[in-house]
Amino acid sequence: MYEHLRQIAGKPVQRRGRRKVNDTPTDNMPFAPGRDPRVLSESLSALATTLGWTGPLAQQDLLAQWGSLVGDDIAQHCTPVGIEGGILQVRCASTSWATQLTLMRTDLLTIIITRFPDAEITSIHFRGPDAPTWKRGLRSVPGRGPRDTYG
Repeated sequence: MYEHLRQIAGKPVQRRGRRKVNDTPTDNMPFAPGRDPRVLSESLSALATTLGWTGPLAQQDLLAQWGSLVGDDIAQHCTPVGIEGGILQVRCASTSWATQLTLMRTDLLTIIITRFPDAEITSIHFRGPDAPTWKRGLRSVPGRGPRDTYG
């Protein structure tokens, strides 16, 4: 891992074994060019860009700020589940909330694209709650299950 990061930074990888004696004394001098202190945020953003982490970091930032993005009322009734292939998956408390948010999809997508352009969200998919299963449990019976009894 350390050698990989050194290769990305453009520094030569030191192999185990005999150490090479550095002929240029300016590399280790405290006030040599390129040795000035930098702001940590600049270094981390450069590292994230180099390693290709900007997209996943923006997606996680989007999921973390969902409440401030859509508002507290909507955030109480729906939560983002994840992002797959540029599609934001949102689980809603009821099918009526899923329908209403589907109607608001373009507005929400515009807000997401302007605030989080690196997340590369192309669409939003709203789902209702999971339906209960009647296949298992105390009251399940073997056979074909409930059918129409009126005729």
